[in-house]
Amino acid sequence: MPRAIVIVGSGGRLGAALLREWGARGEQVLGFDRASLDLGDFPAMHERLDPLDFDVLVNCAAQTNVDRCEREPEEAFRVNSSAVATLAEICARKKARCIHLSTDYVFDGTKGTPYDEDDAPNPLSQYGASKLGGERALLAVSDRHLAVRVSWVFGPDRASFVDQIIQRALEQDRVEAIADKVSVPTYTLDAARLLLALVDRPEIGGIMHLCNTGECTWQEYGQHALDCAAALGLPLRTRVVEPLKLADMKGFVARRPVYTPLSNAKFTELTGLTPRPWKESVEDYVRTTLAPRALSSTATANPDRPARSS
Repeated sequence: MPRAIVIVGSGGRLGAALLREWGARGEQVLGFDRASLDLGDFPAMHERLDPLDFDVLVNCAAQTNVDRCEREPEEAFRVNSSAVATLAEICARKKARCIHLSTDYVFDGTKGTPYDEDDAPNPLSQYGASKLGGERALLAVSDRHLAVRVSWVFGPDRASFVDQIIQRALEQDRVEAIADKVSVPTYTLDAARLLLALVDRPEIGGIMHLCNTGECTWQEYGQHALDCAAALGLPLRTRVVEPLKLADMKGFVARRPVYTPLSNAKFTELTGLTPRPWKESVEDYVRTTLAPRALSSTATANPDRPARSS
């Protein structure tokens, strides 16, 4: 029997994927993007959600601009903490489950090995602190609720680092990426399938880590994306991602943790599912989404010159 699921933040990378993929699987899914549900407007949240009957609400919405959160912490905590408490309370009154998406930025990056759910958070930024506040507010309402931490999210519904690095390599002779910050990419299409396993297990509450397996720097992430693009025949102007240092990013306002890979061990133990390696997911995304787009654009821009294909 299909479940009634509400997706808050359905205009973002992950929310859009959940709305589409879960709907295709037969779930009764209703999405709210920012225009239809602003997490900064608490009365509007009640107005939109109180009349609805649903089994699960998944909150993918947040203020995710790390430097904006540092400059405007009041907004960050309103959206990333207080609004989550409101969603959790609405769900609890309906005896519905709330699944809230959180972040690796709740950690300070000093552990040196992948973080598990029992590691103590210690955020370095207002963004991380506000997201941690959201987790704690969620779980204070009900231990049936679930906070799922993800990292470096990419997918077909909204441009991310993968899209940007390939686009730059198509247009420029030099591209760069940070080589001394490590985490794990999370492919939205993989996450959609794996998160549904958590929806299937209402007894699972608390904190969960969920991303692809492995770890990489931004430079390694970008280099693999370019390698995949080159293998598929994209007309790249450069095939090398040059290194940058995090300390050289003078435009950053907030501190970033330097090592935050998340362990999927708990997820695998509880569900029997193992997320695939991040390299496989990036190759899949470049092959199925980015390469066809880029080759189509090349063909349109050069109608008398056939585009290369794989």
